[in-house]
Amino acid sequence: MSQDNLSAVLYKTKDLKLAQTPIPQIADDEVLLRMDCVGICGSDVHYWQDGACGHFILNSPMIMGHEASGVVDKVGAKVKNLKAGDRVAIEPGVPCRYCEFCKTGRYHLCPDIVFCATPPVHGNLCRYYKHAADFCYKLPDHVSMEEGALLEPLSVGIHACRRGGVAAGDTVLVLGAGPIGLVTMLAAKAMGAAKILITDILPSRLEFAKQIGADHTLLVTRESNEADLVKKVHELLGGHPDISIDASGAQATVRLALLATKSGGVAVLVGMGSPELTVPLAGAVAREVDIRGIFRYVNEYPIALSLVASGKIDVKPLVTHHYTLEETLEAYEVARQGLGIKVMIHVQPRNANNRIKF
Repeated sequence: MSQDNLSAVLYKTKDLKLAQTPIPQIADDEVLLRMDCVGICGSDVHYWQDGACGHFILNSPMIMGHEASGVVDKVGAKVKNLKAGDRVAIEPGVPCRYCEFCKTGRYHLCPDIVFCATPPVHGNLCRYYKHAADFCYKLPDHVSMEEGALLEPLSVGIHACRRGGVAAGDTVLVLGAGPIGLVTMLAAKAMGAAKILITDILPSRLEFAKQIGADHTLLVTRESNEADLVKKVHELLGGHPDISIDASGAQATVRLALLATKSGGVAVLVGMGSPELTVPLAGAVAREVDIRGIFRYVNEYPIALSLVASGKIDVKPLVTHHYTLEETLEAYEVARQGLGIKVMIHVQPRNANNRIKF
């Protein structure tokens, strides 16, 4: 085995460097992975620029990366579901498996969950990484390593739609056309939503959303009047949305979600914004709008893989930029500036581990 374990280490705020780290030793229920694709998430940029994301704070050096796929290099003594050479998508959160949340099927709320690149846990933007075998999902031959890495953000979108109860014939409003808003839109469409309207502040994002399946788009500017936006949403959709999903976290979009949703409908809040917001809560409560939060995902990775493998969701167009591990700093700068949609870092040569040519 090569002793090269080049890793992208965040030492402190705005101090991201490439460094050699020890190749991890695996336990009996773990696998050692040769990493392949690692996408950059908004949370990664927050840690890099601010040293924190929500209530998670960077206090010691941390290897970055959690949207990832890799190839099994070595398996632990008790691992039966995988073998060396298998290509896998990595669900980055491993819970305790024993607490109330784990036993009732909501393991993402486990207080002891160990989640990649969430302080103080190291991530997987490195040559070699170890992970629990039962949280690695074998990829079919026709699914690329990039698609495997994209199962992570897609699972967020699927969880948002499931929390909202998206079903066939529903009208859905998605607020924010960044990567999470876009995968949420794709998930809603795959679940049978009849009409989907997506909003954003960037015309380029809305044009891209239109290209991959949005029925309607709405540009929001600093000058936009809230009441006019609510009216426009209803005009474009031909009525009130059954479900509104905020993928932005901005106060303006949360307010729009609560105001636009039909009485008795559901507003799902995905985006992580300020700890406190001023929102029209009384009106939403009086109209029995259910307000639901989401945290990551739970039991959605197999669903995401099934939807991608079956062709019901195509995530490939989301990847707009490609970089090598050695180009990590450049890749992060592109992500910070919001250029393109999804920035992908290739730890191994691109397509080296794909079974078919993409």
